[in-house]
Amino acid sequence: MGYGLKKIELARPDTKGGLPLYAALEQRRSERDYKNTYVSGDKLSQILWASQGVTFTTGYHRLRTAPSAGALFPVETYAVIDRVENFKPGIYHYLPPEHALVLIKEGDYGSRLARAALGQQMFNMASFVLVSSAVVERCRMKYGERAWRYIYLEAGHIAQNAALAAVACGLGTCQVGAFRDDQVNATIGLDGVNETAVYMTAVGETI
Repeated sequence: MGYGLKKIELARPDTKGGLPLYAALEQRRSERDYKNTYVSGDKLSQILWASQGVTFTTGYHRLRTAPSAGALFPVETYAVIDRVENFKPGIYHYLPPEHALVLIKEGDYGSRLARAALGQQMFNMASFVLVSSAVVERCRMKYGERAWRYIYLEAGHIAQNAALAAVACGLGTCQVGAFRDDQVNATIGLDGVNETAVYMTAVGETI
């Protein structure tokens, strides 16, 4: 999804500085209370890159920050933006090879995600939400039914990367698997068969 739409280039990620790894690990918590404030586009860029951005290109392979079984990368990331400077509220698709976003549709979708997540209002208060989806056949063509194990593992790797990057950016996150799949899929625009939501990460400035 999204490759025929206009690309919005993201700020170049900082790959040299940042909070030391062990300090970020020590500070990571599941944060559910956010200030409902705007965050910078640079922080959005940094967290997206850390989650599954490209770190090295060789031949046809683009290696990423998160491991992927067989380098098949079945997990896609959608940023549901509510309060990020210089970005319209809406649903965006992250393109790791270009480190860019494409706007899928404009609008405020935080309240819909909160309802889909069984009333968890942090999704309505977060500055943005990362929705991880699985393009199942991308992995199943090689691994059969075992693909689901690899998909869930990869989604976890990506979410942890995002959580640590958020800490380094002075933000909090909370990862959630408790949501109504059909409602999240309908919000993002996924069919629930070929591609389906598997994980969500709320991101924002904590209270």
